[in-house]
Amino acid sequence: MKQMLITGPNTLSGTIHIGGAKNSVVALLPATILAKGQSTIKNVPHISDVDALIDILELLNCKVSLNKDELTVDTTNLKNVPIGSNYANRLRASYYFMGALLGREKQVEITIPGGCNIGSRPIDIHIDGFKALGAVITKKNDKYIIKADKLIGTDIYLKFQSVGATINIMLASIYASGVTTIHNAAEEIEIVNVADFLNKMGAKIEGAGTNTITIRGVKDLQGTQISVIPDRIEAGTYVILGALCGKNLCIKNIIPKHIEALTNKLLEMGANLTINKDSIVISKAPLKPINIKTLVYPGFPTDIGQPMSVLLTQASGTSLFEETIWENRMGHVPSLNKMGANIKARDMHAIINGPTPLTGCEVIATDLRGGAALVLAGLIATGTTVITDIEHILRGYEDIIGKLTSVGAKIELKEI
Repeated sequence: MKQMLITGPNTLSGTIHIGGAKNSVVALLPATILAKGQSTIKNVPHISDVDALIDILELLNCKVSLNKDELTVDTTNLKNVPIGSNYANRLRASYYFMGALLGREKQVEITIPGGCNIGSRPIDIHIDGFKALGAVITKKNDKYIIKADKLIGTDIYLKFQSVGATINIMLASIYASGVTTIHNAAEEIEIVNVADFLNKMGAKIEGAGTNTITIRGVKDLQGTQISVIPDRIEAGTYVILGALCGKNLCIKNIIPKHIEALTNKLLEMGANLTINKDSIVISKAPLKPINIKTLVYPGFPTDIGQPMSVLLTQASGTSLFEETIWENRMGHVPSLNKMGANIKARDMHAIINGPTPLTGCEVIATDLRGGAALVLAGLIATGTTVITDIEHILRGYEDIIGKLTSVGAKIELKEI
């Protein structure tokens, strides 16, 4: 078990390089099994979610090699074996093996996926999509068995713009007969990254990045290569950090358009930032309170909401925060209040009064993005902040200790 120790307050200067997107790579790795042969994924982030997916690929008898940030998967000798709880429970994105194995093998057996406790996360939208394609689903205790004699393209209407369901149905429909159209599809740029990968393999997907995606079934896919897009959530987290304690802090290797919902809000607050072609330079400045409402892309990302709440504690006045995606996104609030924040949270809403000085103490990371919020709070707090359950944080932030210490943070890991 590990703890993260942060001594503050910190002033951060220099450059933080952003890695590949977690929310892309966790779908790209399962997608490799749709092509018979070898595929290469570049700009792979070194996070524990990737490690968990590699273990599942190796369980399925795929040959996997990782050289720096380049990962190669050979699926020639794939064996469709059950994916048990010791594999599936390690991350939410294990569910992408549902769509990928159903698409290639017409059968999959997998334990209900794990992931952060940020609210009710049913996969009924995924299951409904598989059923619409012709699959028969049997649920036994915590296990799904999904089979299809044949998958047939159809019109699928999502009741919510779910990223996971959009990608999973896309994976399952690649080899379906005829045309599959996903209506009310999620529009996130990570979906575009996955669709580009599949199209390079030989798939026929149109409309990725819009709310209507069309997939024309094909008979075969060939291995190819793709680069993971920059992680907009990692980038957004560190841009917020720059607004908290930066001094010409440069966030490099990003696509600024992907985080416009954030930068527009920062400019509304009066943040001192300069947006360049592939970087943002930001420094601490006096901030005005604002209202935040998380939305599906291209709205304000739910995954940046918790780090953003830390910034709102330092604005002069009252800010209103509303979460609309996950009902348990307020798990970090008790820890922030313990550090000195003035946040009144109820259900999916919060009233945040600032500015409030923060003081280091022992806190708990309840989930990935909530943990990131506590890291940001610790970096501006006076004294020592000790964060436990940091495994949540390591799931989604590549080399977070190295990146932060390189720009002047006093932060370390401790084994307990």
